[in-house]
Amino acid sequence: QVRLVESGGGSVQEGGSLRLSCAASGDIYIRYCMGWFRQAPGKEREGVASMTRTENRITADSVKGRFTISQEYDKNTLYLQMNSLKPEDSGMYYCAASPLTWDVCSLMSGPDFRSWGQGTQVTVSS
Repeated sequence: QVRLVESGGGSVQEGGSLRLSCAASGDIYIRYCMGWFRQAPGKEREGVASMTRTENRITADSVKGRFTISQEYDKNTLYLQMNSLKPEDSGMYYCAASPLTWDVCSLMSGPDFRSWGQGTQVTVSS
């Protein structure tokens, strides 16, 4: 049983920044792969970024150079730092955890992530 709770979403103007947090509890281990997904209105769910203790990847080309994924292991917390936000970044952002290997997890296929948070809304205004 893994519980994930996102926070940090909100409304910002174009060019602003937000830091999303995902607090993890339960039977989660440092070897797990953690990821951020997002879904905008009218679009399919998209993998944003993923990481393990030793690997880190930004999956969405549109956010490279602007978003950073990180973890504080002693706090069991995953972060997504989002800078230079654009209106097209708007959507519901979800934290998720996978027990699978990095090779599989980093492909960011939804079914490979067994635990999900409830999501946090991000709205970027032009």
